[in-house]
Amino acid sequence: MECIFCKIINKEIPSDIIYEDDSVVAFMDVRPVSRGHALVVPKKHSADFFDADEATLERLMPSVQKIAKALSTAVNAAGINITTNNGAAAGQVIFHLHFHLIPRFSNDGLKPWPHHEAEPKTRAEVAEAVKKLL
Repeated sequence: MECIFCKIINKEIPSDIIYEDDSVVAFMDVRPVSRGHALVVPKKHSADFFDADEATLERLMPSVQKIAKALSTAVNAAGINITTNNGAAAGQVIFHLHFHLIPRFSNDGLKPWPHHEAEPKTRAEVAEAVKKLL
């Protein structure tokens, strides 16, 4: 497998690991968006959030929370973005499930995606479609 995150997990390439347990590894991003930007990945390979099994997510999410709290404190962040890009259209580049922990600072210049007004009818139609699938 040519997955760079699997290589980091297996210690085949160096990384600045900040946390590791039986199922999760967290390390500093080599191309950070902000000071302290880190990645949290499950050791079990899953292409993305949809591909991950429930057991992997159950072990991953408490680690994401614990690491995000410690990271935020360590860099004295005013806030933190916790996100995953799911699929190429969403900006996913490495197809191994991972969460970005991006510390935020007052006036850091980072901008979230643009928001647009939605027609009530459109929101209602989407809501109904989702409810039918759930």
